Amino acid sequence: MIAVLQRVKEAQVAVAGEVVGSIGPGLAILLGVHQNDTEEDSNFLVEKTATLRIFNDAVGKMNHSLLDTGGSALVVSQFTLLADWRKGRRPSYTKAAEPVLADQLYRHFNRQLARKGLTVATGTFGAAMEVSLVNEGPVTFVLDSRER
Repeated sequence: MIAVLQRVKEAQVAVAGEVVGSIGPGLAILLGVHQNDTEEDSNFLVEKTATLRIFNDAVGKMNHSLLDTGGSALVVSQFTLLADWRKGRRPSYTKAAEPVLADQLYRHFNRQLARKGLTVATGTFGAAMEVSLVNEGPVTFVLDSRER
């Protein structure tokens, strides 16, 4: 499972011109599910996402987590994070999970973040989405559950 975390002042996702999810300060998260991912992988990334100290304290040092700040999360599924681009000019997506598994683990990730007390907004799984955000910093991290 791959998560791209972007520290944001605000973020939103729209489907067919209608906003389906929005947040104020927190994290915009693009989430890709690998074909071999499990709930254990999801739980690992939830814990890292919620507790990674990537928000500034009073003196500008990254000492606070999403939980510490009370920020929100906007989670958008993105299978293209699993693209294999090494051969040719057209990426292959064979490493991405099939839609049923990907949707299950995407929903599991969101539920587990919410169980930590975080406000979670989402996109619409499988839809063409328009994501807009104001990246703060900019601060962006790529987390891969296979690299623990």
